[in-house]
This record gives sequence, C-alpha cells and structure tokens, in this order.
Amino acid sequence: MRSIQFREALREALSEEMRRDERVFLMGEEVAEYDGAYKVSQGMLAEFGEKRVIDTPIAELGFAGIGVGAAMNGLRPVIEFMTFNFSLVAIDQVINSAAKMMSMSGGQFTVPIVFRGPTASAGMLSSQHSQAFDNWYANTPGLKVIVPSNPYDAKGLLKSAIRDDDPVIFMESEQMYGEKGEVPEEEYLIPIGKADIKRSGTDVTLVSFGKIIKTCYAAAEELEKDGISCEIVDLRTIRPIDYDTIIESVKKTNRLVVVEEAWPLGAIATEVAFKVQREAFDYLDAPVLRVTSADVPLPYAPTLIEAALPNAGRVVKAVKQVMYK
Repeated sequence: MRSIQFREALREALSEEMRRDERVFLMGEEVAEYDGAYKVSQGMLAEFGEKRVIDTPIAELGFAGIGVGAAMNGLRPVIEFMTFNFSLVAIDQVINSAAKMMSMSGGQFTVPIVFRGPTASAGMLSSQHSQAFDNWYANTPGLKVIVPSNPYDAKGLLKSAIRDDDPVIFMESEQMYGEKGEVPEEEYLIPIGKADIKRSGTDVTLVSFGKIIKTCYAAAEELEKDGISCEIVDLRTIRPIDYDTIIESVKKTNRLVVVEEAWPLGAIATEVAFKVQREAFDYLDAPVLRVTSADVPLPYAPTLIEAALPNAGRVVKAVKQVMYK
C-alpha cells in the first residue's frame, strides 16, 4: 500500500468530495492562491476554480458566518482556520449559530459544515498559539468533534465529516502534516464516533487521540521492556465518544491511564475517567490516572514546553503507578 503525508490525505479527501458533490467548497485564509498555509489545498484552485476554493480576508468571524449561512441554504462548506487558536474570533458563529441552528429552528435547518485546521502546540509558538481547544468544542451540544492521529484516519474521517448533515469540528496538528502513513487508493469512509484499538495489550489501557497517540506508542514500547503490555485506544472522535470500546478494553486490562494535550480542568480525560468508574468500577484494580498538560499557559522555552506537555516519561510513570510498580 502507498504511503502519503497527512496533508496529502486531507487534500485527497477534500478533492474527492468536491468532485463527488458540487455543493462542497473550501474557504479560508490563503487556501487558494497560496495553496494553503500548510499546503493542504495545494493545486485545488487550479482544479476547482475560485468559486469553490475561496481566499478570505483575515476575518474568521466573517467567513465562519458566511459558511454557516451557505450551509443553511443547501451548500456544504469546509471552513479552514489557519489555527484553531484563531477560531476564538469566530466562536460565536460556531457555537451560537452552527451548533444550535437545527434545534432552534425545530429541525427546519441543518448546517452541514466542517470547520477544520490545526490545534494545540506546534513548537515554540508560546501561549497564544499553542492551545488545545478539542475539549472546548466537545463540550457543545450540536457539534461533532474529530481529532485524527494518522493519515489513514484523517482521510476516511474527513470524507465522513463532509458528508455529515451536522456541523463538524475537524482538528489536526501542525506537527503532523508532513508525517506519512499508509492510505489505500480506493475510496473508503471511517464512521464518526467509533474508536480504534491501535495496539492490543493485557495489563493497562492507554486512551488518547490526535498527535498524543505517538506519545502513547513511545511509552508502550518503553514499558514493554519491563514486561508491561499496554493496549492503546485511539478515540478519533471526542464528540461523540465511543465509551463501549474503552470500557471493553478496561474490562480486559483492569487499569486505565488517559493521556491528553489539554489543561486538566474539564478535559476529555476527566469525562472518560468518570464514565469508566461509573460503568466499569468493579473491573478496576487501580484508580484511573490522567496525564494532561500542566495547568499553565504554554511557555516559549523548549525546556518548559517539554515539562508542560504530556510526554512518554510521564505516561510511563503513570502506568507504573497503576501497576503498583
């Protein structure tokens, strides 16, 4: 099977869906003439033209609102935020319009729109460009929230998101755009709301999503040297969450560590821990532990970034704690 970059998988998903359905269009800052800030939309202007690949001013609130209106009137927009840090300027349109419109209209209007772009840390970008907003949007009824961890999942989930009749938040990582993974040439879809067991294990369940899955892999390989077998569950979708897959894994391993790049208060990890203790308490041989970002704005210095974000060492320490080792 061929191996392509994360950005190429996203581009294929967008292009295939635009060829399949003329109602789909892409809009955002630098998506057209510049081929995308991260080259996700490279070559798409030449193929689809300026009416379907649309450059916007630096005005997230404005073009998010245009997207919502277009979706209400039968189109299927994909709105690219250069980073979800900038989506705060548009959050009123996302939450008060897109997420609530079907409910407020009594089902008269659907809003089939995808808001996509990079989220969370991406190196030395300091506090205002390094926030993980995954759990913020997952807190909103009416939205679906997807955070893929590899090119294969990214393509299949983005195609499903574009075809979905609900507003979808599709969150990527700037640090993953150049990473390669196997992606089939034939068309495929991945259902929204279904987790995936990325690695089977017997001693402890690691639950995560997005680029932090790599941290779980690194920790699992290190722990294997000590005879500890980790099962890695990639949520892929954090609204809705596939609790059944998590609980079945915990029933097998009897221990759970949840790893997430977010501040600890109100994190997805908190919700997963609650659900597991509510539904699988009798299967737990140790308290559920979380590994999250430190409860501080992300610093600029590399040493402080390393200390603040989840890393393999912190996951190893948490696993050994639930193993009582």
